[in-house]
Amino acid sequence: MPYEPREGSGVLFPERDKKSEKAPDFKGNLLIGGKAIRIAGWKKNGKKGPFISLSVDNRPKNPSTDKVSESDDDLGF
Repeated sequence: MPYEPREGSGVLFPERDKKSEKAPDFKGNLLIGGKAIRIAGWKKNGKKGPFISLSVDNRPKNPSTDKVSESDDDLGF
């Protein structure tokens, strides 16, 4: 089922098929200014406990895409 983001919100889905140890643990999109912006997250451990480190790619492959599914394979992280 596709996720339909609202302006200023987004979603991260667990990455089921990591190609390498450095690949993100999560992928998803944010909707900012009407554009879907790709995001990725990595599970990390710090002095205060576990956290998620994020990366934002503001160059979407398809700027007209406003729906994200859990199987979205075109996220370029």
